[in-house]
Amino acid sequence: MFFADDKSGQYKKIVIQVKSGHVTASQIRDLKGVIEREKAAIGVFVTLEKPTGPMMREAASAGFYEPPIFPDMRCPRLQILTIEEALGGKAVEYPRVAPPQTFQAAERKAKYEKDKQGRLL
Repeated sequence: MFFADDKSGQYKKIVIQVKSGHVTASQIRDLKGVIEREKAAIGVFVTLEKPTGPMMREAASAGFYEPPIFPDMRCPRLQILTIEEALGGKAVEYPRVAPPQTFQAAERKAKYEKDKQGRLL
């Protein structure tokens, strides 16, 4: 997935890894390596099973992504999301709204055009 959170025109990357079956903390460490190698802002580990304590600690050790334009926002850099949570409405945490500085104002146009005599066309 990609998102924009500044006016640079560069999109930030979110890598997603999906695993079924038995999941372990070593898979979380592997995803941390992928985040670094791919220069991703955020990584998401999607699983059928509930994460173990060691998995949660490993994910927490990745720290936070702090968008430069949203100084009060912090998103976990490595997130674990179960299928049950996803079906229940939980979503990946990332900056979802681009700041106003990323958009240019559109040129203002008249609703109707007039001819040389001032009559509406």
